Amino acid sequence: MRARHLGLGLLAVLVAFVLIGPLLDPVGPFKQALLRVLAGPDAQAWFGYDHLGRSMFARLSQALRLSLTIAFAATATAAVLGIALGALASWRGGWIDRGLSLLADSVLALPALLMVLMMGVILPSTPLAFWAGLAAVQWIEFFRLTRSVARSQLASPAVEAATLQGFGPLWVFRRILWPEIGPMLRTATAFGVANAIAAIAALGFVSVGMRAPTPELGLMMVELLPSWREAPFALLQPVAACFALLLSLNLIAGGRE
Repeated sequence: MRARHLGLGLLAVLVAFVLIGPLLDPVGPFKQALLRVLAGPDAQAWFGYDHLGRSMFARLSQALRLSLTIAFAATATAAVLGIALGALASWRGGWIDRGLSLLADSVLALPALLMVLMMGVILPSTPLAFWAGLAAVQWIEFFRLTRSVARSQLASPAVEAATLQGFGPLWVFRRILWPEIGPMLRTATAFGVANAIAAIAALGFVSVGMRAPTPELGLMMVELLPSWREAPFALLQPVAACFALLLSLNLIAGGRE
């Protein structure tokens, strides 16, 4: 419980930085001050400057916003799709259950990063490709969790009694299935967001994700890596931000109710 509270507090601080950061920054993430390349903090850039004289404060705020937006959007889409298909497979059974299970196993054979790269070829926007690729992989976890729990619950006397009394599938899901599925899915959601953020940063670090000058944590790391001797503080900032973000989500996922 204490770990969950710590994770929520840390995530709240990061979200506040994302929301308030642009209001406090006077220059924005793209404006260059070439005379201040790799310089330390000042009144215009509270966290110093990067290798092109851009404000690290502004770029970190934008990078965290981008990662959180894509990760939460992809995980939310995957959760809705996976829960709906998992409940459908358990409720109907038969060829629907077998077909959806085969589809999940087939998609799971593809690495998540490969799926994102494939979507990048199909879709014109890189953030849209990340959203679609990550959601296309993550729904399997939600599908399997929902299907596993729902299959045992649908055979219970409570569901049989509710069906005999004329209650529909939505009532059964909301009142009987969700109390059992909900806690596990909240944990899966936190892990899903963390995995999505790690995937975005990993692709940015190997220069096949977001393109410059877009502020993104992995891309910022690889851009600042050649200057680590001159400005180690600048390189440590995206590393620390990524670490804090992943730590907060893993604490939330690992904390007990």
